[in-house]
Amino acid sequence: MQNLNTYYELSQVPAMDFSRLTISLFFALLISTTTAVDPCASESDSSDLSVIPIYSKCSPFNKQTNSGSWVNTVINMASKDPDRVKYLYSLAAQKTPSAPVASGQRVLNIANYVVRVKLGTPGQLLFMVLDTSNDVAWVPCSGCTGCSSTTFSPKTSTTYGSLDCSMPECTQVRGLSCPSTGSSTCFFNQSYGGDSSFSATLVRDSFHLATDVLPNYTFGCINSISGGSVPPQGLLGLGRGSMSLLSQSVSLYSGVFSYCLPSFKSYYFSGSLKLGPLGQPRSIRTTPLLRNPHRPSLYYVNLTGLSVGRVWVPIAPELLAFDPNTGAGTIIDSGTVITRFVVPIYSAIRDEFRKQVKGPFSTLGAFDTCFAAGNEGIVPTITLHFTGLDLTLPLENSLIHSSSGSLACLAMAAAPSNVNSVLNVIANLQQQNLRIVFDVANSRLGIARELCN
Repeated sequence: MQNLNTYYELSQVPAMDFSRLTISLFFALLISTTTAVDPCASESDSSDLSVIPIYSKCSPFNKQTNSGSWVNTVINMASKDPDRVKYLYSLAAQKTPSAPVASGQRVLNIANYVVRVKLGTPGQLLFMVLDTSNDVAWVPCSGCTGCSSTTFSPKTSTTYGSLDCSMPECTQVRGLSCPSTGSSTCFFNQSYGGDSSFSATLVRDSFHLATDVLPNYTFGCINSISGGSVPPQGLLGLGRGSMSLLSQSVSLYSGVFSYCLPSFKSYYFSGSLKLGPLGQPRSIRTTPLLRNPHRPSLYYVNLTGLSVGRVWVPIAPELLAFDPNTGAGTIIDSGTVITRFVVPIYSAIRDEFRKQVKGPFSTLGAFDTCFAAGNEGIVPTITLHFTGLDLTLPLENSLIHSSSGSLACLAMAAAPSNVNSVLNVIANLQQQNLRIVFDVANSRLGIARELCN
């Protein structure tokens, strides 16, 4: 009866007023709906963390990174890839494992995706860069010289504590500065980029991840930075080392996490970071994770070959082989923008791709194989062949377009020419709209299609 009365009352409204009422109701509903699904609101009761592109609407840093179009943003981000790859190669080639809180400008300039966390008691909101190839979390602390305006304040946290040099965690940080006798705070100083450096202390506090709280979480508290630039609110290491989030939360998350990275075009949306085995895909294809004892934090996988369309690209097996002694092989990395192959592999992929796509070809930023967008109808798919798993990339993961839309480019590149790299890096552009599951407990990596927006 109430619905009928409502209908009767509305039917008595004059036509002009009824039209205005309809428009008002529409906008009220639109505003209400928008508010209900606002991806920039605080974390909900879900145990998932939002994964936010640093230049998106939800990021507090979007004004600092917006360059007019998402394509220009990607080109700018990809221009930093060579330094990132050099850094990863330096990690892979090291003979002595260590757990740097950060290791120079090459690691500090990787602000591609951030997650919203809280640190201390009561929790202080921070946006930290997601990085699968580093271990220790670090944040700029209040009073930090050269840091951003947003810092963590140890003085206002009731659960904060510093670590003494006698603690075993102290020995796992490079650049350690401790006296030979007596006790002292675990302090370290690292140089990078030639004339740049930072100093920090190793500390503990409560770490809030969505609805979970990790007490006594060990992280680096940055005190000063000289030169270079850093992610404004810090870095969250998701590697496999002893100081990583995965290792410090093994009793809670059992060595399992996954993420779904949203497309670079997703200005209004975010992806997700799932911690622990619950909620992970039940049916998913997997490939073994390989372990490099010299650099245990990196996620190596066994890439056995690549296909362009129906053509298996001829690649010498030794260029793909995993070798812990040299660091050679293939890793999955969240901090590199476009996939990088050693020069002979990339050249073979590019040459086969060009054979199957009509030229002429031009360059755009880091991309050396761009062609008229009208030829996309004949673009072949690219398949990455891993042990036990074939990943055929959707075109959105293998092509990028110019801002005008007139060009489409192969979204891959060769490793830097000024370093003798033997490392292939599967980067975040090729991982977008996929659920990537890192199951360290069972030494496997899973991949499943998922709309991450």
